[in-house]
Amino acid sequence: MDAAFTEEQDEIRRTLRTLLRERCGPDEIKAAVQTAPGYDEALWRRLARTLGLPGLALSAAYGGVGCGVTELALACEETGRVLLPSPLLATAVFAAPLVAALGTEAQRAELLPRIAEGALTAALAVPGRALPEALGLVGARDGAWAGGGRAGGVQARPDRDGGAGWRLYGQVEQVPGGHSAELLLVAARAGGYTRGRTLLFLVRAGVDGVRAGADGLVRTRLTALDATRPQARIELRNVPAELLGVDDGGSGSGEAVAEALAAVGTAAATVLAAEAVGAADAALTRTVEYVRAREQFGRPIGSFQAVKHRLADVYVAVQAARSAAYYAAWAAAEGGAGGTEAAVAGGLALAQALEAQRTAAAEAVQLHGGIGFTWEHDAHLYFKRAASDELLFGPVHRLRARAAEREGLFGVADRAPYGGHEGRGGGHEGRGGSGGRNGDGAHGGPDGRGGPDGRDGPDGRDGPDGRDGRDGPDGPDGRDGLRKAVTA
Repeated sequence: MDAAFTEEQDEIRRTLRTLLRERCGPDEIKAAVQTAPGYDEALWRRLARTLGLPGLALSAAYGGVGCGVTELALACEETGRVLLPSPLLATAVFAAPLVAALGTEAQRAELLPRIAEGALTAALAVPGRALPEALGLVGARDGAWAGGGRAGGVQARPDRDGGAGWRLYGQVEQVPGGHSAELLLVAARAGGYTRGRTLLFLVRAGVDGVRAGADGLVRTRLTALDATRPQARIELRNVPAELLGVDDGGSGSGEAVAEALAAVGTAAATVLAAEAVGAADAALTRTVEYVRAREQFGRPIGSFQAVKHRLADVYVAVQAARSAAYYAAWAAAEGGAGGTEAAVAGGLALAQALEAQRTAAAEAVQLHGGIGFTWEHDAHLYFKRAASDELLFGPVHRLRARAAEREGLFGVADRAPYGGHEGRGGGHEGRGGSGGRNGDGAHGGPDGRGGPDGRDGPDGRDGPDGRDGRDGPDGPDGRDGLRKAVTA
């Protein structure tokens, strides 16, 4: 692994940092989030024109810069440093790669050049609050997040006139950047219950979702915890839509969509980790500057050992998270976003970065004293970003659990830390415990051990231990032996 950045990568970071330092002070940020789109449109156009930021990771064949995940992660580290409100995450990280991966040639030729030049913003709409599940960051990749064919989620059906169009009906609760995006990528279930599959659809939302766009589309901007990361509720009432790519008719059960979403999730984890590192580093820098200037008892408060220790812990956490994010970017660039190593590295980097961001933001509020709790100070902006990111893309322990499963650290019986899995034990040290279950799903005894012959007692509970104090042989279904378990 070559940990050194290229001259081009350093120039991207340096140029973007200089521009954002000039245009993105705390007052400018607070003013931008109060506008209708939730960001500074003039600054967005300048970022697109000067750096090609929306198309940084898009192919040059479609008007992009032709860089990769590493460059996008470095750019987002700088945008995270100033908490830049922009459609960069929703458009360049979530939506554009899906269009590039799944879209037909006509769709790519129409949409990607406009995205690259900053003329078109887009957002990914996933039913419920299941964005991390859909991107494969947490949970199993079983498609359950999309809703069933009978109820829940967003439903898709072909147009009754027999054309190539589709109609969508349903609601999506949380769509980052969805209130102002001109193009929505909506994940919906098609094929009913028997041939159900998850597909992605293009909805031309128009400007503000009111003056132009699809009939039956209602978008409501939500009051989000983090105002710099605006969200919207999307209501689809028989909305006309266009299928992204082609439909396999149910033969592949939407497997191509799941694979594309997982690849986007790997890259997104890396980018989000870098963004969180930038925010954490900025919070730490501001706190260090404050404790150097603030005096108490005739000396700077930063000279007190207790303050030094707390800031030293934050520094270590931020540097460790930065190293993890850079490694994840390298793994994604070298092995591709679809590789296992990149997926594991991205998930772990995101978990570590979210923890570092939360720690840095909390210490910033505490060490700023009374002023750190005020609305006028910007410490609360970093705290809200940290809390919001973990709610949107975490939680941390599930990110780590998913990475462990991908790496194969746990067997099948180890994947359910709460209450067992498919009838397997979930008690302490794998012996079932008073709340665990044995292999056939019945409750174990107080000590979790089976009866003399490994079978349950007459009341459905395990009988006493065998003569040697151990479980008897396996029951008829072969599932009553000792099993390991994960202690939550």
